[in-house]
Amino acid sequence: MTAKQVVLAEYLRARRAALKPEDVGYPPDPQRRVRGLRREEVAERAGISLEYYVRLEQGQNHRISEQVLEALARALDLDDSGRSYLYKLALPSPSDARLQETDHEVTPRLRALLDQWAGTSAEIFDRNQDLIFVNSLAAALAPGYSIPGNNYVVMMFETPLENRSNERWRETARDSVAALRFHADPDDPRLRQIVDQLMPDADFREFWLAHEARPFSSGLAPNFVDGYGWVELPFQVLDVPGGLFMNVIVPEPDSPAGFAIEHLLARLRGPDDADELDETQAEASAAAR
Repeated sequence: MTAKQVVLAEYLRARRAALKPEDVGYPPDPQRRVRGLRREEVAERAGISLEYYVRLEQGQNHRISEQVLEALARALDLDDSGRSYLYKLALPSPSDARLQETDHEVTPRLRALLDQWAGTSAEIFDRNQDLIFVNSLAAALAPGYSIPGNNYVVMMFETPLENRSNERWRETARDSVAALRFHADPDDPRLRQIVDQLMPDADFREFWLAHEARPFSSGLAPNFVDGYGWVELPFQVLDVPGGLFMNVIVPEPDSPAGFAIEHLLARLRGPDDADELDETQAEASAAAR
């Protein structure tokens, strides 16, 4: 049994358990002893035999047709991301082999471009969320963390337990875990290393075992900016050729995130610039009141 077959079986079981019977047309049953749908209910909704579906949940699939996959996606009420992940597990693309051979080197031209973005925080990472390249502002925003070789997900769960009550942290952490599952290759030893390292963490374990899978996109990430304090930084993730991703901070002008980055840039230029900027921002804040 391959790693993808094992993960596919786990995914089917998790998605079946996550469905509420009443949400897909089955009447409430107080005698129901399983969480979510029964196997026979999924098989019925998908129009396949119970025996065949049981084999899928046991990882005994060798080749699943796209017709059956589409039927399973409907039966399990998967969204577009869930459907894409299901197809990825069941019908691996030939590009998977090429991605495994990629050396994940950032081209000199791309490095030069990001280095020129003095006022924009940008980082490049791989599908396991290992940082490959970090420009100067990104390194300054998270000193000691935004370093090539560090891992986004591992860093996320290095947050002390007392700081995790922030709902934004939970949202960002959950999205990071879902993206790790969506993008990473189940056969990749690096993925297994990350998961084994983090499984003792209760929050990571909760998110990982939920089997949510969705690609990188955008959002708000809580971040402590030295000399300024906590702020939510808007980010956008872009695809980079070679199976890599770029995380770019895109704050709105005259927003807390924008002020925080201006403050950090001024501190990087020197203390006089920082003092002058603090006075300007204080005056703007007083005028707004």
